[in-house]
Amino acid sequence: MHQSRAQTVAAGLGFFSIGLGLAELVAPRLVRQAMGFRCSDGMVRLYGARELVNGVGILLAWKRAPWVWARVAGDALDIATSRSPTGIAALAGVTAVDIATAAQLSREENAPPRRHYDYSSRSGFPLPPAEMRGVARAKAAASVGQAPPMAHTR
Repeated sequence: MHQSRAQTVAAGLGFFSIGLGLAELVAPRLVRQAMGFRCSDGMVRLYGARELVNGVGILLAWKRAPWVWARVAGDALDIATSRSPTGIAALAGVTAVDIATAAQLSREENAPPRRHYDYSSRSGFPLPPAEMRGVARAKAAASVGQAPPMAHTR
C-alpha cells in the first residue's frame, strides 16, 4: 500500500522522537544545557520518556495523527521551559513540522473511506449476451423497412 507524504514524515518523526528520547534519558544535562531548559535533569529524563512513548506510538499505531498531536503538546511544553533563543527557534521549527504533519494526518485518517465499485461481472448490455445476439441487426433492418434477418444459432 502506498504511504502518503504525511505518513512518511510521521515515521521520520517517530524515529526522531526515539533518538531524542534516548538522548534525554542518557545525557539529560547535555540536552538541558544545549536547549536552555529551565528544569532539572530529572525533568529532562521525563521528557525523554515522553519522547520514547510518542516515537513508539507513532511507529506502531494504525492511526498516527493522535500521536503526532501529542508531539505538538510536548513541543509546547519544551518551548515553555526553554530560555535559549536558539533552542526556542529549533523547537519552533520542529513544532511547525509536527503541526503540518498532524493536520494532514488528521485529514487523511478522518476522511470517509473511498467506495470501490466492482463492475467485473457486468457486460454493459441490457440483456444477457445470448439474448442480445442479432438485436442491433434486427433494429437496423426494421428502421429501413426490411424484414429482420433470421438469427443464427450456434
